[in-house]
Amino acid sequence: MQDLYKQYKKLLFKLAYQLTGSVSDAEDAVQDVFVKVHSVPPERLDEPKAYLCKMVTNRCKDMMKAARKKREHYFGEWLPEPFLTLKDDSMEAFERDDLLSYGMLVLLEKLTTSERVVFVLREALGFDYNEIAKLMDKSEVSCRKLFSRASAKMGRISDEPILIHTESQEWVQGFLGALKKGNMNQLLSLLDQDVVLVADGGGKVPATVNPVASRERVARFLLSGLRKAALIGEELVFEMGQVNGEPAILLRSENSAVHTVVLFHIEAGNIHNLYIVRNPDKLGHFV
Repeated sequence: MQDLYKQYKKLLFKLAYQLTGSVSDAEDAVQDVFVKVHSVPPERLDEPKAYLCKMVTNRCKDMMKAARKKREHYFGEWLPEPFLTLKDDSMEAFERDDLLSYGMLVLLEKLTTSERVVFVLREALGFDYNEIAKLMDKSEVSCRKLFSRASAKMGRISDEPILIHTESQEWVQGFLGALKKGNMNQLLSLLDQDVVLVADGGGKVPATVNPVASRERVARFLLSGLRKAALIGEELVFEMGQVNGEPAILLRSENSAVHTVVLFHIEAGNIHNLYIVRNPDKLGHFV
C-alpha cells in the first residue's frame, strides 16, 4: 500500500484538485481513497492506476455536487483555490504539462460534472478515450462527445493542448512594475481593451462583488486600491510566485502571511483576465 501511495499520490492529487478546484477537498479525496483501498481485495488492483483514478473521480463527483449547492449562497464571485507550486519532489510539485492554467480552472465551472471529468482526464492528464471510457463506464463515442461539448462551452476551437506559456513571466513582472510605480499609461498598455477582473473575498474580506470590465476601469480599480492602502498606512509587500504552475503576484502586509493572490490570463500579448483571490479560507497554505 505504501508503494501505491508513493507511486500515485501526485497523479491522484492533480486529478482531484482540477476536478474540485479546492486543495483541501483534493487532499481529503486522496486520503479517503487510500483508506478505502486497504479493504480492497488485491486481485481487483491488477490495474492500480485505473482503479485508483476511478475511485478518486467518484469521490470528487460527490464533493462537486455538495460544493455547487453551497456556492448558491456564496457571497460574490467564486474562484478556484490557488495552489502554490513548489520546486521540490513533494506532492505539491506539479509538472507543467499535467496542469490546466488557472484561467481554464475558472472556465471549468461552466461544465457539467461529466464534462469536467472527461475534460480534465483528457486535456490535463493526457488519458486516451479508451481509458476515459472505462473509468467513466461510458462508451468512447460518448466520451468524445462530452469532450467536444466541454471544449465548445469553454470557447475552444482547436484540439491542440492548452499550454502554460513561459513568456507570461515577463508580462507579470511588467504589470507588477507598473503597479508599484502607479504608472497608469504602462498599466493600460498591458491590458486588453476588454479585460475583465474578478475578485473573490468570500464575504470575509473586502473585494469587489461584481466583475470589473474594460481597460480603463480595471486600471483605475487597481490603482485606487493601492492608494487606499497607502492612506490607511498599510505597507504592502509584493512578491512574484509560481501559483498553479504560472507566474503570479502575492501580496502581504509587512511581517504577515499572504492575504491576496493575483493570477492572469495572457493572450496575444495582452492581459485578458485578472483573478484576485482574497478569501482567507483559500490562502491557508500560503505563508
